[in-house]
Amino acid sequence: MPSGKHKSRTLRKVFVRTPGSRTTVHRRKRKPNKAKCGSCGQTLSGVPRNLPSIVKNLPKTKKRPERPFGGVLCTKCMRSLFKNKARSTE
Repeated sequence: MPSGKHKSRTLRKVFVRTPGSRTTVHRRKRKPNKAKCGSCGQTLSGVPRNLPSIVKNLPKTKKRPERPFGGVLCTKCMRSLFKNKARSTE
């Protein structure tokens, strides 16, 4: 019988093959949700979907795209923002 902390679905089940050719169930933390655009809600590309303990050890260039508003806005919203700023200054 699993203990109380393993009865909920907070931890995901991972079936692991042991060297003795038995399959056991390990429980691991679930991945966080995908990063979403701040204005339209579209999923952001180039942003990793890992646990914070793994992301903190990644290099800075792997954590988010190297462009203005990288990791915050999608490319469509970023381009439309720049267009609107350029049009309003004229």
